[in-house]
Amino acid sequence: MPSTTETGVRPIILGGDIGAYATARTFHERFGVRSVVLAGVATWAVRRSVAVDHRVVPGLDDPATMVRAVRDVLAEAPGRPHLLLGSADWLVEALVAHRAELAELAELAEAIVPYPDAATLDRVTDKGRFTALCTELGLPVPRTVVLQAGDGGAAAAGLTFPVVVKAASTADFHEVAFPGKRKVDRAEDPAELTAVLDRIAAAGYSGELVVQEYVPGPDAEMAAVNLFFGPDGDWRFAQFGRVLLEEHTPGALGNSVAQVTGTNPDVVAQARRLLEHVGWRGFANLDLKRDPRDGVYRFLELNPRVGRSGYAVTASGYDVGQMYVDAFVDHRAVAPVIGTAEHLFHVVPVPLVTRYLSAADAAVVRRLARSGAATNPLLYRAERDPRRWLEIAAAQANQVRKFARYHPGPVRRRQS
Repeated sequence: MPSTTETGVRPIILGGDIGAYATARTFHERFGVRSVVLAGVATWAVRRSVAVDHRVVPGLDDPATMVRAVRDVLAEAPGRPHLLLGSADWLVEALVAHRAELAELAELAEAIVPYPDAATLDRVTDKGRFTALCTELGLPVPRTVVLQAGDGGAAAAGLTFPVVVKAASTADFHEVAFPGKRKVDRAEDPAELTAVLDRIAAAGYSGELVVQEYVPGPDAEMAAVNLFFGPDGDWRFAQFGRVLLEEHTPGALGNSVAQVTGTNPDVVAQARRLLEHVGWRGFANLDLKRDPRDGVYRFLELNPRVGRSGYAVTASGYDVGQMYVDAFVDHRAVAPVIGTAEHLFHVVPVPLVTRYLSAADAAVVRRLARSGAATNPLLYRAERDPRRWLEIAAAQANQVRKFARYHPGPVRRRQS
C-alpha cells in the first residue's frame, strides 16, 4: 500500500451509509489515508473503522452547518488537498450549491468539489429533465409523464399500466417524511395511481413526479454504467455492470446489492455520449433496465456520484481513488479506459444472492466466488475492531430477514 505524506489527499465524505464506507475503503487501500466522514448521526456502516474518521454533525442538512463542519476539518490540515464527496444525491447537490463558499476556505486548505456545475447537475438528476434529454438524444427510455402530486391518475392518460412513480428530484423528496413513504411507488391502474399521488400530496410534497410505464422483468434485467470524467470534461473511464439483485424494502427499493461487471459496448457508448453532451465532471452512475420484450436497455436515471455499488469499479481492478487523485489533485493526463474485467460485487451474503437468481445467474455467482473474483466492501481485512465485525455480522443476518419479508420470492424457482 502506498504511504501517505502529510500533504497527501484527504477525503471528506458527507453521509454515513455503505457507499460512504466503500469510498473511504478505496482511499485507505490505495493511499493509506483515513477519510473524514461527516454524518448527521452515528451509523454502523462507518463507525469503528480503520478507514474512517467518523464525526457526527447534528443538522448536517443545514447549509451553514455543513460549511462550518467542512471548515473545521480543513483547518486541521492546512495546505493539504481535500476531496469533498457526497454519498447521496442531496449531499452532492449541497456541495455543488455551496462550492463558492467552500472555495473561500482555501486559506485553510484546498477544497476540491469534483462535480459539474449546478445547472448541469439539475439537468440530469431531475428525472423528468433526464428523460427528456435522453429522448432528445435518441436514447431509449420508458414512456413517461411528468406531473404534480395533486393532478390525479387521469393526468397519466396514454400510459400503459402498471406504472412506477418517482419524485423528479431525489433531493427535494428527501425533505419530506410521511407514513408509507417509498423511494419508488407502483400503481396497477389509474385509481391506484390517484391514491399514490394523493398520499404524496397530503405529505406536503410540491415538486414534480415522474410516472413511467413499468419495464417488466426481475432485478437481473437491471444494469448500471459507471463513468468518470476529469475537471476539463475529458472522458477517462467507463464500465458496464449487470445487476443481479436489488433491495426491496420501501425506503431502499432499487439499491443494488449484487452485480457483475462486464462488457456492453453499445450501452457504454450511449451513456458516454449522454454525459459528453452535457459536459460532465467527476463520477456518474446511470441506471438502466433491459426490456425483455425487445432486448433494449432503457435509461432510467442518473446518480451524480460514486454509490455503494461504485466499489465494483475498484474491486474489478480500476481504482476509484486513484482516478480522483489523478484527475482532480495531480491533474495528470491518462488514457481513457473501458473496464472489461468480470467481477462480482455484493453487500449481502453470496448464498442469499443465489437464492433469488435464475439457475444460470446463480452458476455465474458461484463461479466468480470460487475463483476469488468476488468482493463485499464491508469485509475489509484491515479492520481490527471486533465490535465492528459483530455489527457487520448482524447487518448481514438482517439482510436475510429483510429479503424474506420484502422480496416477492426466489426467482430461480419460477424460471428454472
